Amino acid sequence: MADEEIDDVDRAILYALQEDARNMSSGDIAERTGTSDSTVRKRIQRLESDGVIKGYSASVDYQRSGYPLRMLLFCTASIPERGELVPDILGIEGVVSVQELVTGEQNLLVTAVGESDDDITPVAQELLDMGLTVADEVLVREHETTPFGKFDSERSTADDA
Repeated sequence: MADEEIDDVDRAILYALQEDARNMSSGDIAERTGTSDSTVRKRIQRLESDGVIKGYSASVDYQRSGYPLRMLLFCTASIPERGELVPDILGIEGVVSVQELVTGEQNLLVTAVGESDDDITPVAQELLDMGLTVADEVLVREHETTPFGKFDSERSTADDA
């Protein structure tokens, strides 16, 4: 972090927001952390301004929303260009995320969603047209996430014991 190190209160705030930012009030978080509501609000503002909290988004079940295909495309780009290509890749219809990988030959992981192969195939073609090599394509059945456990003070305290 730019100004201050992340402490246990910050970690608890991050964990709570990862669990359910939409329904987690600053009062709820204050109760968990043993701090005041205003302290939590100030900490969240600081975490946002320091770029630790990058934003808030909905976790969408693409399958239930009519887009049953989730494809991972492992790509190779020239090292000097790979970071510069990310915004253009995100602009491709159907692409929902891009991860820049720093080890291995494949250095970009592109996730695309669609209703059918007809939606995914153009994504791969656009990646090729950008000069990327598509080394592998993987169809994903399920994708689940969980809050990062090191932010949960109750869990990390139990682990230390």
